[in-house]
Amino acid sequence: MLPWFADGRFPLYLAPMAGVTDLVFRRLCKELGADVMVTEFVSAEGIMQADERTRVYTEFDDAQRPVGVQLFGADGPRMAEAAKKIIDWKRPDFIDINFGCPVKKVVAKNGGSSLLKDCPVLAQVASSIAKGVGGQVPVTAKIRIGWDQSLINAPEVCRLLEDCGIQAIAVHGRTRAQGYSGEADWEVIDRCSRSVSIPVIGNGDIASGADVARRRATTGVRGVMIGRAAMGHPWIFREAKHYLATGEPPEPVPPEERWAFILRHARLLIEWGKFPSERHAMQSMRSRLMAYSKGLPQGKLLRQRFSTVSSCGELEDIAADHLAATASWNGDAEDFAEEALPDFETAGEACASTLSKQ
Repeated sequence: MLPWFADGRFPLYLAPMAGVTDLVFRRLCKELGADVMVTEFVSAEGIMQADERTRVYTEFDDAQRPVGVQLFGADGPRMAEAAKKIIDWKRPDFIDINFGCPVKKVVAKNGGSSLLKDCPVLAQVASSIAKGVGGQVPVTAKIRIGWDQSLINAPEVCRLLEDCGIQAIAVHGRTRAQGYSGEADWEVIDRCSRSVSIPVIGNGDIASGADVARRRATTGVRGVMIGRAAMGHPWIFREAKHYLATGEPPEPVPPEERWAFILRHARLLIEWGKFPSERHAMQSMRSRLMAYSKGLPQGKLLRQRFSTVSSCGELEDIAADHLAATASWNGDAEDFAEEALPDFETAGEACASTLSKQ
């Protein structure tokens, strides 16, 4: 039994998201109540080649524990060797295997969700890693419910993975063909959770504390994994815990707290040292700023300014202007309604961007 599931605990995972869940964002989500972290996925081949650009994706600090490093690939023995290297660098609490990424660049190399239609290879990968490092750290996996609507085989895959020595499985409720469109199928996730004795973590369309409570009450999952909702609203972890404890939603996060968080995120990103300059760090931050504009008044105007921000001082000026404007705003309530995230970046595009650097 993984300790974060002991004594009836129901952990909230931060989903691994390429280009999003770096060391800084994981640190912030941990502070807001996320229980378990998983790094951005990393290429096993990149690790084997001692690629420093790949190694940076495995970075974490002890305050983030329990934290796992997620690997992708299709060569079991090579992936086991890569897992050993990661453990030698800095021992994570678990190794996670990516059997769920839908991006063409991963699938074309027989990685990610492509293995859902090649179960013998999937089993070979899982067994190799579990046998290779399972005596040092637990090995877990993340899958989708199937390749497409004609091949929804997640319950069978879960049983196979359990037999291979995998100790927990996160199941995203969409097929590879769906990508991130449509609705997550929680009936299949529930079937997965009842088909194995190891913990199953449900993932897909968790956007509020009420969603977490509903899935806990109506399925057999032992935890939930939150991804895209956390991109724009990382307070979801704190809000979910409040809802689980009280049955009531908390008060909305005030604009002042949102801006303090946004500015801290930017400062931590600059201080991290991953980027050669403040300008480079802020350029990387732009996509996160776009996500944070969700729920803020006058989000469209904010996104226009975010698209060119190049320094923390400039972001501080935007924050001051926005807080001053909204403090005296007398517009219609509709103007304050949460706006949908823009289509400028999908999870798949972020994934492909990260892959090009590994």
